[in-house]
Amino acid sequence: MRIVIAGAGEVGSHLAKMLGESAHDITVIDNDPKLLENVTSTSDVVVVEGDCTTFAVLKRAAVRKADLFIAVNREESPNIISAMLAKQLGARKTIARIDNNEYLEPNNKEVFINMGIDYLFYPEKVAALEVVNLLGHSSTTDYVDFSGGKLALSVFKLTAGSPFIDQPVSQMNESVVGVPFRTVAIERNDETIIPHGNDTYHEGDAIYVISNVVNTSRLVEFCGMRDIAIENVMILGGSKVGVRIALELQKHINVKLVEYNAEKAYRLAELLDDTLIINEDGRDMEAMLEEGLQSMDAFVAVTGRSETNILAAMLAKKMGVKKVIAEVENLHYINLAESIGIDTIINKKMVTASNIFRFTMNTDVQAIRCLRGSHAEVLEFIVKPNSPATKSTVANLGFPSDATIGGIVRADNVFLVDGTTQINAYDRVVVFSLPSAIGKIGRFFN
Repeated sequence: MRIVIAGAGEVGSHLAKMLGESAHDITVIDNDPKLLENVTSTSDVVVVEGDCTTFAVLKRAAVRKADLFIAVNREESPNIISAMLAKQLGARKTIARIDNNEYLEPNNKEVFINMGIDYLFYPEKVAALEVVNLLGHSSTTDYVDFSGGKLALSVFKLTAGSPFIDQPVSQMNESVVGVPFRTVAIERNDETIIPHGNDTYHEGDAIYVISNVVNTSRLVEFCGMRDIAIENVMILGGSKVGVRIALELQKHINVKLVEYNAEKAYRLAELLDDTLIINEDGRDMEAMLEEGLQSMDAFVAVTGRSETNILAAMLAKKMGVKKVIAEVENLHYINLAESIGIDTIINKKMVTASNIFRFTMNTDVQAIRCLRGSHAEVLEFIVKPNSPATKSTVANLGFPSDATIGGIVRADNVFLVDGTTQINAYDRVVVFSLPSAIGKIGRFFN
């Protein structure tokens, strides 16, 4: 696929690297030569220096031949303008990053479609909704549901005393646990493993488990954990993500938002009627204790600075806060943040990648999620009639060893997959895949 990316900042460079691994033909546009140099040092791409809102630059980038045009500049206006122009010049599909929730309202989205922009995405809103979702599943470090909530992927950290530790994967099954589930991956020492029957669970492993949504809570209890009732939340940072989280939560639970900048704190107090706004430095232990940090059920650090978020989250964890979430945009810090006990990491680059990656697949992908803390994606496919997946049982499909089929939703029925499972046309199939297999698995369902 020919893909043109407008914007070589953090999001654009991350997309270029990720999409380049799938053998796409990538061109990146930016007017900053240093950013373009950084992109070429990590990705095999063609670069075009210049303003992406001009016809001359878009023509030099050959957008008329582009299958997909992705505008991810930091500013919203050049994204909208360049996507419109790219479509007029011949790009088959265009995507623009925005930072205005108003544009996503149904009637307004139609306006952009009529202008030639096929898809709008707002990373900050998606990240905020992920935080809200995770607060509802507080015992897991990550949680994704599929097919309208029928099937779920949960991530559990195996701590001392877990009944999974030192047990073979093949022996930990429904007869032992009491509910059907399937472990589709294990994250260990910064390596993602697709487990087989003779693999063993270790203390400290993060295990990726697919189960019926109804059974997830019972699985949590077996692991020796429990979901916490979240009634009091403290948010550090009046960023766009922080504001969206407060807007989603303030009508339902007690929310405190801490903002260092006094002028911004006053503006937020006018915007967020049911949120208590506190003008303090979140790194000041005394100040945070005075504001009741130790009595919070959850703490969410989203200042926009990874270092500040990590330090504040460490403080919250030390004070006994049960659920701690931090936004970490520096990809090099993610493993560090997880290793020091922060429950869940939010990263807008991964959110953006998940939103865009499905447009590059040649199969009907209903959902895709790049998973934090692992080098993997989880995808939901709709199986086409007469596709290879319908021709034999799962054991005989020749499915790549670096991917695994976890579960199937067929009408209102949910099935966990084993070697004898037969996949039917129109099934919704959830697949866990390492990057090396992403380009191979689509053909099985197409």
